Amino acid sequence: MGEVEGDVSPQEAQWQIWMAGAQRGDEQAYESLLHALVPSLRGFVRRRLSDPHAAEDVVQAVLLSIHRARHTWRAERPFGPWWRAIARNAVIDAARRRGTRAAREVPLAADHEAFGVDCAADVATEELSPALRDALEQLSPTQREAVELLHVEDLSVAEAAARARTTPGALRVRAHRGVAVLRRLLGRESG
Repeated sequence: MGEVEGDVSPQEAQWQIWMAGAQRGDEQAYESLLHALVPSLRGFVRRRLSDPHAAEDVVQAVLLSIHRARHTWRAERPFGPWWRAIARNAVIDAARRRGTRAAREVPLAADHEAFGVDCAADVATEELSPALRDALEQLSPTQREAVELLHVEDLSVAEAAARARTTPGALRVRAHRGVAVLRRLLGRESG
């Protein structure tokens, strides 16, 4: 590579040496470069993004971009402006994505959720007649779960199967058999 230009810091000069080595296939130089670069990169990104989780995602994205584009850096050019341009573009992209997402999404206030998923089943079951509640108690646990998910909570088959940790077909069979038992039990009680 020759001599490093005088207008770069000693740190940047070392990074240039390591990057040149990395381009020649020196794995140790590449590893040293990335380890040394991360604190500066993290600071660069965090000064531009307030969310620490988003900032860390951008840091990881920049490291991947540097890896993919390392062949584009030219040894006669300073390394600092090259990696900072990659980081700046990643920050801009992240801000753009966040703005697009914010424009599409409306945050819900805490009072929008009246109760959690587990509580919803309890409330729905409490609204049933005492006879139906007693009949549901007589079903097998898997049949009761299937009937409650599909007919009490009114979930789709796919949602109910996911909650029951079973296949949609197995859930349908359980619900069908449970409803048949309920019909028999409720038919005896009313007739």
